[in-house]
Amino acid sequence: MAVGSATEPPPTAGGTVTMVEAGTFCLSDQLGDIHSGQAHGFFYRDARMLNRWELRLDGHLPEQLAVLPAEAFRTTFIARMPPRQGVADSTVLVMRRRIIGEGMHENIVIRNLGDEDTAVKVTLSLDSDFADLFSVKDGRLNTTGCEISVTDGALRLSDREDTGRGLLVTATGSPTIHPGTLSWQVVVPSQGSWQSTVECQPLVGHQAVPVNLNDDDETSPSGKIRQWRANATSLTADGPGLNTILQRTESDLGALRMTDAEDGSDYVAAGAPWFMALFGRDSLITSWMALLLDSDLALGTLRRLTKLQGRKHDPLTEEEPGRIMHEMRYGPKGDQVLGGGVYYGTVDATPLFVMLLTECWRWGVEESSIKELLPAADAALTWIDHFGDTDGDGFVEYRRKTDRGLANQGWKDSWDAISFADGRLADPPIALCEVQGYVYAARLGRAALAEAFGDSAAAARLRKQAQDLRARFDEAFWMPESGCYAIALDRNKDQVDAITSNVAHCLWTGIVPDERAAEIIERLAAPDMNSGFGLRTLSSKMGRYNPMGYHTGSIWPHDTAIAVAGLLRYQHIPGAVELAQQLSAGLIEAILAFGGRPPELFCGFARDDIWTPVPYPTSCSPQAWASAAPLLIMRSFLGLAPAAPQRELAVTPRLPARAGRMRLADLRLGSATLTLLAEGSAVKVEGLPADWQLQQY
Repeated sequence: MAVGSATEPPPTAGGTVTMVEAGTFCLSDQLGDIHSGQAHGFFYRDARMLNRWELRLDGHLPEQLAVLPAEAFRTTFIARMPPRQGVADSTVLVMRRRIIGEGMHENIVIRNLGDEDTAVKVTLSLDSDFADLFSVKDGRLNTTGCEISVTDGALRLSDREDTGRGLLVTATGSPTIHPGTLSWQVVVPSQGSWQSTVECQPLVGHQAVPVNLNDDDETSPSGKIRQWRANATSLTADGPGLNTILQRTESDLGALRMTDAEDGSDYVAAGAPWFMALFGRDSLITSWMALLLDSDLALGTLRRLTKLQGRKHDPLTEEEPGRIMHEMRYGPKGDQVLGGGVYYGTVDATPLFVMLLTECWRWGVEESSIKELLPAADAALTWIDHFGDTDGDGFVEYRRKTDRGLANQGWKDSWDAISFADGRLADPPIALCEVQGYVYAARLGRAALAEAFGDSAAAARLRKQAQDLRARFDEAFWMPESGCYAIALDRNKDQVDAITSNVAHCLWTGIVPDERAAEIIERLAAPDMNSGFGLRTLSSKMGRYNPMGYHTGSIWPHDTAIAVAGLLRYQHIPGAVELAQQLSAGLIEAILAFGGRPPELFCGFARDDIWTPVPYPTSCSPQAWASAAPLLIMRSFLGLAPAAPQRELAVTPRLPARAGRMRLADLRLGSATLTLLAEGSAVKVEGLPADWQLQQY
């Protein structure tokens, strides 16, 4: 049968395999093939460098056997050659060992397990459209395609639009090369093997990008993940499946790191496949959650965001002085996405920036680094006071500047995310409840820094602002008939009365008075919010509820993790610990059902109706704050609250029985390196310096 014959369609069972390393990712089927006409591809810097990559043996599709991911950036695809006519079983095994980084390396191995030599023609067909990432995501085809030429024993793929992008493909084993194909006619000896290594080297600005995929080199993906593990906290837990989740979290967060070319510091991208870029909100929350693993990631994220902090007024990009950006893009059409390559339309990243800076200080990041970032934090607070609160009512709200921006600018940023209980959409400007909580925490955090660095007047002013906001927030947002806070205030200052998970973020920030917390906990525990696998984004009693909706009834692991952290902050309130245990247990079971890798989100069907978690079709995986969610849950149940500048460590474990014994080794808090062993409510701390104070309650 001819290569690429329409009578032999590619397999679709088993789903897409995602590989990721910093700004590079690859989407293929379970065989390792990339098919044109689908959202497959090898992507580099937000552009698709390959939209076809298909291996055939004697013109036939191999039969898939297994996919073995070793790291987020390294996968082995195992298949067999279809049995020859009249033979029951195949004796030819195919192994494709793929690794990605600044390029792609694939080692193709054909093993003959039979007792006769076998002849086989191996053909690799490839193509590219150099499409922008968002064009692929939206299903818009690039009709210009690419030019393919054979040069010096290599295939060169070039963008017809003359963007300077291209791909150079070379292979060992002396292949026959034609535009779009590499082929080998080989004889594989009995019980022997044949192999070829194919290298794909991106071209940017018509220049070849240096490719280093040598495992022994510290700058290669393997070298970088080794360094990451050597410097990160070692986390283990006895509970069933927990080590699988923690190992996957460590691997995925390591692969999602990107490096600032200017200073070499690492920051975290939002997630694969569509968000392999710096995202203000996502990167900040992920970094907060990952402090348990590595505080350097948080510092690198803060520094990178500081360089991109708003300095001027631009309605197209929504840039404003002091504002923290929403996302950054590099692709061929990156400057056309949401108004520009760097877009600022987010209402929550700016207070989250200040929150994270303070938390880094508490976790022992060097004082000089904290002071270096204080001007950016103060600029962020100025944005909150002047640009965030456009009508002077004391609340931070949003309204996009042009019709090209995001209509909703909180973490639930889909078009239908902010609605009333009856399903009506809220009209902007919109003041979200959780954003007021972030602002409250940001002001208290900056007050703590001011106090520590000798500015008591600023500390007092900021604390008063925070307390005033807390009182105004409670008065404006509380819904006594619902026992909950409204998700938002609309343009008329009316309460947007839908019951949502946003209120759990308010618990996390501490803006909720104790007298309200008990009612909120009871409301979140109800079955319309607690699905059995986590917290729904929207109550099933609301008009817009849809368990398959992106923000209208689905479950997001990071959202449930923040809810758990918020509940345990109020653990003195009856029902808080019990609900935290229920939510975390359900979420952990869901994550294990997804193979130990938390997806960006999954459907919010009740566990009583459908016994297993249902995937959301276009969920990102790995996704940064989903990957980091288990870390926040672990930290919250440990009750781990360092105050490194004061040389204090609070540990108040409330570990569920199913968690078993947890161990944190090489936990860095400033100059101290500790080991913690905890089980139930008992904890042992090793390595605590003599001049530190351990607080246990």
